[in-house]
Amino acid sequence: MGDDHEHHQDNSGKSQDRHDHHDHHKQMAEDFKRRFWISLIVTIPILVLSHMIQGFLGLGDSLQFEGDLYISFVLSSFVFFYGGWPFLRGLYDELGEKEPGMMTLIGLAITVAYVYSSVVVFGVEGEVFFWELATLVDIMLVGHWIEMRSVMSASRALEELAKLMPGEAHRITDEGETEDIPLEELEVGDQVLIKPGEKVPADGQVVEGSSSVNESLMTGESKPVSKEKGDEVIGGSVNGQGSLTIKVEKTGDDSFLSQVIELVRQAQESKSRTQDLANRAAFWLTLIALGAGALTFFGWTYFSSESFIFALERTVTVMVITCPHALGLAVPLVVAVSTSLAAQNGFLIRNRAAFEQSRSIDALVFDKTGTLTKGEFGVTDVLTFSDSYNEEELLKLAASVEQNSEHPLAEGILEAVNETYDIEIFDSITGKGIKGKVNGKQVFVVSPGYVEEQNMQLPRDKYEKLSEEGKTVVFVIVDDELTGAIALGDQIRESAYEAIQKLNDMGVRCMMLTGDNKQTAAFVANKLGLEEFFAEVLPEEKADKIIQVQQRGLKVAMTGDGVNDAPALAQADVGIAIGAGSDVAVETADIILTDSDPNDVAAVIQLAKSTYRKMIQNLFWATGYNAFAIPLAAGVLVSYGIVLSPAVGAVLMSLSTVIVAINARFLSVE
Repeated sequence: MGDDHEHHQDNSGKSQDRHDHHDHHKQMAEDFKRRFWISLIVTIPILVLSHMIQGFLGLGDSLQFEGDLYISFVLSSFVFFYGGWPFLRGLYDELGEKEPGMMTLIGLAITVAYVYSSVVVFGVEGEVFFWELATLVDIMLVGHWIEMRSVMSASRALEELAKLMPGEAHRITDEGETEDIPLEELEVGDQVLIKPGEKVPADGQVVEGSSSVNESLMTGESKPVSKEKGDEVIGGSVNGQGSLTIKVEKTGDDSFLSQVIELVRQAQESKSRTQDLANRAAFWLTLIALGAGALTFFGWTYFSSESFIFALERTVTVMVITCPHALGLAVPLVVAVSTSLAAQNGFLIRNRAAFEQSRSIDALVFDKTGTLTKGEFGVTDVLTFSDSYNEEELLKLAASVEQNSEHPLAEGILEAVNETYDIEIFDSITGKGIKGKVNGKQVFVVSPGYVEEQNMQLPRDKYEKLSEEGKTVVFVIVDDELTGAIALGDQIRESAYEAIQKLNDMGVRCMMLTGDNKQTAAFVANKLGLEEFFAEVLPEEKADKIIQVQQRGLKVAMTGDGVNDAPALAQADVGIAIGAGSDVAVETADIILTDSDPNDVAAVIQLAKSTYRKMIQNLFWATGYNAFAIPLAAGVLVSYGIVLSPAVGAVLMSLSTVIVAINARFLSVE
């Protein structure tokens, strides 16, 4: 809408820019709303005074009086200049920029109707179009008001995100006292007290206290995360039952939440390739409409017996009904809805073109650790060799011995149990494991080498099978009896199985990249049903593997953690960072998924497919409608008694806009 879409900038940075941008759209929506209601009120007497409307209602000339035409002229002049001002200004701007578009059509249509009707009032023979002019302006105003409301609603996600931040922070002074200060006064290095139930005021590191923090709105992780000294916290997350003292590390535009808001805003404003297509279509449709209007006017004027008034009315109707309003909204509305849906589901789109491209990828390369697997050392298998102990009891005995150990193996075993026995005696066996007295029993958790040293019968087939899968195996000896074995490894995410199946169903070829050995990679690939994998790949070699896949003529997406996978993410046609957490602003990713769920990769590709389908549907409807409407408005069916007035043309045009808007709203992630 001409200069209505200016983007304000000032020296106060991104936050001020976002504030101005939001206020600008709000002011525009209010302006269209105000102009619509005032113009609608003035339109009522114009309709009452219209001789055509009076005849249509069977009132004859009972409401006609001397000077009624002049009153209609005055009222219509007000509607034209006040209600039609945004379109007249848009007409001037578009012609000044040599880019005729929607505003050019509306502006010309109402100008032609007003000027001709005014000339008729002051002496030229003909009919006036005042009621058509007024209703056209009203319909166009309400259409633009709806458009501005849709822009506003698309940015509500930003408002909701901004509301996550508290208004004040409890800063700890050098004297150890606390003072409540506005959030904008916080500086990096400040220490802040966060009481139970309060929102975290800034990104920082815990220096004192322990608590659980709900970060679901930022990371998509629904389970509260335990925080203690040395852990990072995200501004906007909600503290649990404990008190925390944090040292502020990021404030304002550098914070995680501000980066998320900025990414969402950029995605909403970024122009996609499909948007460019729509803009080109609107430009050509404008030229076609202007040409069709001229042909209509000269055709009816010079090659028919119809009156000049009829020719002018057909011309005005052509220019009204072919106005590319629906075309102008076809893509932006879908973009707004898809961006909002993406943000609600934890998908942050940094590169709109890449997001659209993801609908047609041929191959998806997953980084294994932390993406398809949890990236944590945990228990994967428990084997029992004795009827005296089941898997649960065996794990509990092993965990009881391991509870005093700081070894990663110990942490993995302890994670697998809910409770442990008290340990009476504890000792380590250098390089071989640990032992202790638990529940009256002598328990050893040791390596395979120790078992062989004790000349115990090692179940070699089972042990070697687990080792080939890349797992670490420890054996449990209770009272000198080899009672079982525990295998630990990087656990495959449950959601990975479902994600791979969904992607295969979409026709996407799934592959895996890993630095692990071939046996481990083959095991994971086989479990997940992956067609192909690359093993023993160093971080700096990952991008080369992406190139190899691309050289086969495949369009490739790469999914990784967004940090050590950066070169590969950059090389891929579409880079998707998964579970990025506070690394959400990784510059190399096109799409960022805040949760660590592989299902989200399938969901974002499905959303891209659905978004493109909606865009094409809307473009087809908008352009198809106009292709049908132009000859109808020009009067090709006039011999059958079908004649469209400018007002009816405006109603039909607005109906196409409503259909486009409703169709966009039906977009879903499914």
